[in-house]
Amino acid sequence: MALILTFLGKGGTGRTTIAIAAAKKFASLGSKVLLASKDSSPALGVLLGNNPGSDPTEIAANLSAVQLNSTTFLEKGWEQVKDLEAEYLRSPLLKNVYGQELGILPGMDAAVALNAIREYDKSNKYDVIIYDGSGDLATLRMLGVPEVMSWYIRRFRQVFLESDLGKAISPFVQPFTSAILNISISPDDITDNEATKRSREILDEGKAAIANPKRFAAFLVTTEDPAAIATAKYLWASAQQVNVTVGGVILNQSELNEDINQDFSPLEVTSVPVRVGDDWQPLLDALPNFRSASQAPQPINIDIPGRQVKVFLPKLDKKQVKLTQYGTEITIEAGDQRRNIILPPPLEGRSVKGAKFQEGYLIISL
Repeated sequence: MALILTFLGKGGTGRTTIAIAAAKKFASLGSKVLLASKDSSPALGVLLGNNPGSDPTEIAANLSAVQLNSTTFLEKGWEQVKDLEAEYLRSPLLKNVYGQELGILPGMDAAVALNAIREYDKSNKYDVIIYDGSGDLATLRMLGVPEVMSWYIRRFRQVFLESDLGKAISPFVQPFTSAILNISISPDDITDNEATKRSREILDEGKAAIANPKRFAAFLVTTEDPAAIATAKYLWASAQQVNVTVGGVILNQSELNEDINQDFSPLEVTSVPVRVGDDWQPLLDALPNFRSASQAPQPINIDIPGRQVKVFLPKLDKKQVKLTQYGTEITIEAGDQRRNIILPPPLEGRSVKGAKFQEGYLIISL
């Protein structure tokens, strides 16, 4: 399994340059690196001095790069969907719909990119994968897909089974699946066939990887510009809502000062120099230790003996956070992100007694 890194920050702060520098540094240390970029323009090729394609292209020793072309990956994914349909349906419905004719709808790019990264990680060909995405809230929403989709599947499955519709069709499920599908399932299994189970497994794997700072981490990239600093702080707080650990801050093309240190405390802020021409070495030498992300504050900590849930929400105050509870779950709205926290069995059924902010944490007492 690879270490996956991405960079967050306002446009124009040099995120792509930092991503390339990080890839070069890992490769120089002997790690097999894949730089995966959502930028399909020629700009990436200019910076790399080599034009990558829609398949990983080796551009230097230990370093490969790929441009995540959504149409290409959608075609591949569509063929997998058709194969899966053919496995379960006696008369497949999608056999005459071809991936080459599918257009890209809003939101597809993120899903395609996330699945591509999952596949590259699954291949075990790389020690490090650097994802150079949009670096904004769209990237965070993409990273939150495994957790959000898991919630939808779990909740709506139960809602369906308990609904009048679910109860009405339950007597017909087994004979219908026997006649139409290649499998026979009971009403209780209507949403638990092999395809659904595999989908859940994939989502669970994604959630586990994103929540583990030794497997996945983001770093903030900013300049001394006030707007860039404000954006970085906003994304820092938003990242916690999708369980992404922010490992540190890279101050690009600016001098470090005490005010910037204070803005991002307790994260370590690393100042890096301007890249001059094709000389990347000074920039590589100044980069932080990306593997130290596990030492940064974690997004959530559940203290069962203390009956507390601690959520790291840096640079936010009580007015910017909405806390609600429905059944066994706690919902937190912050940074234009909504997160559902499932309480572990020992805390199930306990109501929220109070909440307070302390040293960047929202501490919820149960």
